[in-house]
Amino acid sequence: MAQKIREIYSPNFDSRPRKKKNIRFLIFHYTGMKKEKAAIRKLVKIQSEVGAHYFVKRNGEIIRMVPDLYKAWHAGISHWGKYSFLNKYSIGIEISNPGHQFGYLNFSKKQIKSLMKLTKTLIKKYKIKKNNILGHSDIAPNRKKDPGEKFPWKILYKNKIGIWHDLNNKILISLRGKSISLKELTLFMKNLRKFGYSNKGIVVKNKKQYSRILIKAFQRRFRPELINGNIDKECLLIMNKIASIKA
Repeated sequence: MAQKIREIYSPNFDSRPRKKKNIRFLIFHYTGMKKEKAAIRKLVKIQSEVGAHYFVKRNGEIIRMVPDLYKAWHAGISHWGKYSFLNKYSIGIEISNPGHQFGYLNFSKKQIKSLMKLTKTLIKKYKIKKNNILGHSDIAPNRKKDPGEKFPWKILYKNKIGIWHDLNNKILISLRGKSISLKELTLFMKNLRKFGYSNKGIVVKNKKQYSRILIKAFQRRFRPELINGNIDKECLLIMNKIASIKA
């Protein structure tokens, strides 16, 4: 049975269509606004210059705002691996949540159920690789935190969406906070960039600062229990596991 999707038009997209083969990424966002209705109004207001292909409401209802074959203005200045400005290559999905600024909430069960169904349809339709299912904070780590540490990546992974790890939780906790060597830190940063995280577009005073920005983005995604910008044995083990996963 096809998923029921309501249509609410957003003008915030490029008028020139793209080819189906150019759609290679799915990007998850949260709205980061106090009220759901206000978030929808913003996305359909031309002056905001912000759009999305889909909007997932708290009650699980899905709204299509921009057709898939048009570039919605959702990613902004963004980088992942060899790709820059990911609007050209991605479908953006906004998920209703007030975000960190306005009392960050757990995503509702209805939202996640609808999101998984929508995502599976898009993965199949556009042959999207599991490595290319990302959060806004992955592709713009210096600017964004969404969809945030409460986003259930592990649940999505168990439903064959995206990437996670199957490492033993007790082992991970036992390694938390334990120092690593300079050699291990170098390996971690190498694998981080190999996976896709990029320092392009990040303007900071020194190399250490941009490393912390990328590390926090990784932790927000893969070690949400502690986001401190410091690499420990737990982070290293997770990164080694993630780096071994084939696209």
